[in-house]
Amino acid sequence: MALAAAALAGLPEQGPAWVSAAVWLALWALYLSVVNVGQTFYGFGWETLLLEAGFLAVFLGPAATAPPTLVLWLYRWLLFRVEFGAGLIKLRGDRCWRDLSCLDYHHETQPLPGPLSWFFHHLPRPLHRAEVLANHATQLVVPFGLFAPQPVARVAALVIVVTQAWLLVSGNFSWLNLITIVLACAALDDVLLRAVLPVGPPATLADPARWQQAAVVGLFALVAALSIRPAGNLVARRQLMNASFDPLRLVNTYGAFGAITRVRREVVLEGTDDPAPGPATVWREYQFKAKPGDPRRRPRQVAPYHLRLDWLLWFAAMSPAAAHPWLVTLVTRLLEHDKAALALLGPDPFPDRPPALVRARLYRYRFTTPAERRQTGAWWSRDLVGEYLPPLRLGPRGS
Repeated sequence: MALAAAALAGLPEQGPAWVSAAVWLALWALYLSVVNVGQTFYGFGWETLLLEAGFLAVFLGPAATAPPTLVLWLYRWLLFRVEFGAGLIKLRGDRCWRDLSCLDYHHETQPLPGPLSWFFHHLPRPLHRAEVLANHATQLVVPFGLFAPQPVARVAALVIVVTQAWLLVSGNFSWLNLITIVLACAALDDVLLRAVLPVGPPATLADPARWQQAAVVGLFALVAALSIRPAGNLVARRQLMNASFDPLRLVNTYGAFGAITRVRREVVLEGTDDPAPGPATVWREYQFKAKPGDPRRRPRQVAPYHLRLDWLLWFAAMSPAAAHPWLVTLVTRLLEHDKAALALLGPDPFPDRPPALVRARLYRYRFTTPAERRQTGAWWSRDLVGEYLPPLRLGPRGS
């Protein structure tokens, strides 16, 4: 965090080029360690995207130095794989991407709907079809324009920026959309940047040092070699999504939403003070920071922040509890009244003492219709599906 704050303040730019490179290399190495240690909770595609983009940043050099052209081309290659890989995984995946009906469901069933998702869900179906067609064009055709001369590359980048901005306002996808927009800047030219930025790029920049030029050539050769398997994955019949082919996650494959869920299910955690629950027992519900819970609570805007627990609970609702052993650990922490775990949730329904038992139930959620919304004020309607985890209590110490 200290290194990131220093880089944001521009402190490494005040020294020689090697200082900037050392800071970005340290940032990359430290975050790689965090991602590896984080395992399931860091198993998201934008983690590897940040790592790959951050590693390339090591070779950009300080602000007073002209960015090496080869590094900018590597950023375009990264953006191409992000977009084209996502487009192919959709075309090969769920049938609804081919019959143009995926967005009839997506805004409602995405991991964390945002404040505007209810409105996007209720757009006319013809507009949903147009959204899917625009997505196919942006991810399957436009990326090739990134390698064309200007102004074609600029136009391709701007189309990607507009599409990512649309995704940014329609849902919460952590920092995926913002970092993709940043990558698109590598294809923008100085003519456009000078027109839109309050302070444009300087007219002249120093040439990179010889050691930096040599390092960039080595980087280009390394990425070219490591790109063989990710490039082959793009044309493979069984395309992998968000996979790494090297332990350092230097060149990866990307993709999202190859399959779209038609029905939204949510795991709802409840606790009670009653040590012997019966029909009259009062169960109090745990609310989370952003995932659907109280039907009257409007979906929150949390991106670019990443609520990892909320996201993983979305995945948990798609399969039995046995497939998610961390969930029992979470219930244990709630029974222990663990403050660190409780800080990941919303307001504690048991502020004074821990509950005697905690259970999990599975609900089906759907967005209310405009008529239901006017009548009830609720954003969601939900129906109980059944038990997800039976009531659990802490065992004797040492057991």
